[in-house]
Amino acid sequence: MSEQHLPLPDSGAALALALSLARAQATMVRRLDQVLGSYHGISFGDFMLLNSLARAPGGRMRRVDLAERQGLTASGVTRTLLPLEKIGLIERQQDPRDARVAYAAITESGRELLHNATPAAEQCSKDLLRNCPAEQYPALTDALTIISGLPGVA
Repeated sequence: MSEQHLPLPDSGAALALALSLARAQATMVRRLDQVLGSYHGISFGDFMLLNSLARAPGGRMRRVDLAERQGLTASGVTRTLLPLEKIGLIERQQDPRDARVAYAAITESGRELLHNATPAAEQCSKDLLRNCPAEQYPALTDALTIISGLPGVA
């Protein structure tokens, strides 16, 4: 008996966009991981966490808010923060008014590493986007912000 293969349905525009975004995201993360890991010893995910903390008021965020901003679960952000805490790039802070609330705060060493790593991340990003006209960046950023569901996330 021969094996029958059903024809694949045509992809709709939304699915085609989602697949393209996933491929682009995987490519960008892989390249940024390579560059940041080679020169600064951190992953792109680490860079994103440090960047979010550096931009937060007082250089700190509640862990649950950081998890949401990064698209991680609470346990996922904890697993990601532990190595950064061990090497002194972030520190854990308790809320003096509510012991149940924990903050992640960027340290001075974390700020320094972020400052040093940002030009490499910027250059890698420019290289990855070299075929995309710079005047389209704002519109693409707006569209991706809408997709993420988090306004003003950078």
